[in-house]
Amino acid sequence: MAGLWFEEFEDGMVFDHEWTRTISETDNRWFSLLTMNTQPVHIDVHAAAKSVWGRPLVNSLFTLGCMVGMTVNDTTFGTTVANLGMTDVRFPHPLFEGDTIRMRTTVLGKRESKSRPNEGIVTLRHECFNQDGKLCGICDRAALMMKRPAAS
Repeated sequence: MAGLWFEEFEDGMVFDHEWTRTISETDNRWFSLLTMNTQPVHIDVHAAAKSVWGRPLVNSLFTLGCMVGMTVNDTTFGTTVANLGMTDVRFPHPLFEGDTIRMRTTVLGKRESKSRPNEGIVTLRHECFNQDGKLCGICDRAALMMKRPAAS
């Protein structure tokens, strides 16, 4: 599904994204090391076993990336200009290697751009749930969206 034009977003609109993804050991290790996050709880199975979690914890920035990436097809694919920012990022429940995640997006609001007449700003709340339905991540994202092109 292509992304929506600015005009197509409605306050309160909810997307239960059909994509799911199982987070692997490789995902967690590579992401952590590629981003130079050498926190042992993410990359060292023996150190993680001694932590409060007892096993490797998924890097929260990987979770955040999935929260945005897994929602693109239904919301912003091909119709976004830029991400303007993310706020209120929280991780209320841990994710572990082997967990399967799914996303939900709610449109919190939208407004016309004051400086760009062919664009508008949509605020989206992304929520990440694990296979047991536990909320594991949440963030609010401001997206600069294209308006529907004028008919030729």
